Amino acid sequence: MRLSEYLLVVRKHFLLFSAIFLMSIASAFTITSLTTPTYESTTRLFVSTSGNESAADLLTGNSFTQQRVKSYADIVTSPAVLDAVVAELNLQDIADRLSDNISATVPLNTIILEITVTDPSPYRAANIANSVASSLEAVVTNLETVDPTLASPVKLSVIQPGQAAKSPAAPRPLLNLALGALIGLALGFGASLLRESLDLRIRSVEDVPDKDGVTNVLGGIVFDPTAESNPLIVHTSPKSTRAEAFRQLRTNIQFIEAAEGRKSIVMTSSVPSEGKSSTIANLAIAMADTGKKVLLVDCDFRKPKMHKYFSIEGAVGLTNLLIGQVKPSDVIQRWGRKNLDLLPAGQVPPNPSELLGSEAMKKFLIKAEKDYDVVLIDTAPLLPVTDAAILSKITGGVAIVVAVGKTTKPQLSAALGHVESVGGRVLGFIMNKIPTKGVDAYRYRYSYKYGSYGSYGNYGNYGTYNQAYGEDAVETTKLEAPVAAKPPRKSTKKA
Repeated sequence: MRLSEYLLVVRKHFLLFSAIFLMSIASAFTITSLTTPTYESTTRLFVSTSGNESAADLLTGNSFTQQRVKSYADIVTSPAVLDAVVAELNLQDIADRLSDNISATVPLNTIILEITVTDPSPYRAANIANSVASSLEAVVTNLETVDPTLASPVKLSVIQPGQAAKSPAAPRPLLNLALGALIGLALGFGASLLRESLDLRIRSVEDVPDKDGVTNVLGGIVFDPTAESNPLIVHTSPKSTRAEAFRQLRTNIQFIEAAEGRKSIVMTSSVPSEGKSSTIANLAIAMADTGKKVLLVDCDFRKPKMHKYFSIEGAVGLTNLLIGQVKPSDVIQRWGRKNLDLLPAGQVPPNPSELLGSEAMKKFLIKAEKDYDVVLIDTAPLLPVTDAAILSKITGGVAIVVAVGKTTKPQLSAALGHVESVGGRVLGFIMNKIPTKGVDAYRYRYSYKYGSYGSYGNYGNYGTYNQAYGEDAVETTKLEAPVAAKPPRKSTKKA
């Protein structure tokens, strides 16, 4: 991922990121406020040896002292040293933890011993540091004196007594808040990435499965909150940017027709409510505008919508045709004064899948491809039922509508598996309900702009999204009002 993509992830999950960041800073502030301030006081001692007259003696004595001073640092917190300090300063209340507040260090290549004491009181810390130095001096003198008649060869001299500190050594508010902010940034960013990785919804072209390294996206349609009440946007608002997106989709599908030589195309989706029916309805109008003779067939026996969208008679239709009750001319209805014919679904049969895979359906499609330039078929979603998978095998292929921000990757993968399992062909994907604002909208444009351009569908998408995001739409002639549909003739045959 690029840096800009990481920033988009943070922006997308900004509330989560901000909550963790603020909680981290609040925790650092709370800990700092509840921590008792402690002060440090340091006493420095110089360790020397006596009886050094020559240069050789001085060198030997210096080496001896450097070795000894490390041992002195180890006995600073021993009872031999601290018992005298406790008795002198009356520290019986903290005697058991006094050693934890005292540390002794020896700077590298020196014979200086530094004793540091930490305590809530700056004055007591200084008193303890000085008392420890005095007690250590007495203990060392006693330990290094072999002959009571002779002076100790080692001498500890205080070169810097402990002083009462003016400011606490801990806590450090600015440092703690800075650390809290850094931890908050790291945790917030990590949580945003984790949530993004767990979000399986398809939000960009990059999330769509590819084949041979190429993602064949046929087009993209932006989200329209009025789509339910105004489904035929190409007819009602032909100059809108969304209508132009359908015309661009029409162009891309025409490339497929030219390459494959098949006239029938099935349009479906993975799950319901992804906008497949309104998409194919507008695509049919856009294709009819070019002068092509188009047949739109409603094969969604589970939830037919075409007769509602186009306001035509839907009581008799494809089901009646397939069981031999009527002829094609009895149920195919002309819409408008263009070359668009509609075949509604008709009555809901008890065996939709078997009916769509029947020989009667195959024969009807063969004849329809001879009579029309394009045959568009709307069918049920792939995951709930097998209707679309069956039709994908006996037609030119299937175009799958993907609702951006709703369809998940597992759902789309399972849908593709259904088509492949029957030997059907996936022509490509149509990205629907693309957000027009917000992080997902920018992310979609970004991923598309820098994505691969390995198919004519992708090139077509680039034009689609340019139009959909603010360029002037191409003017088209508005369709005339639909003429009254010819009522179906009653059949005398028995079912």
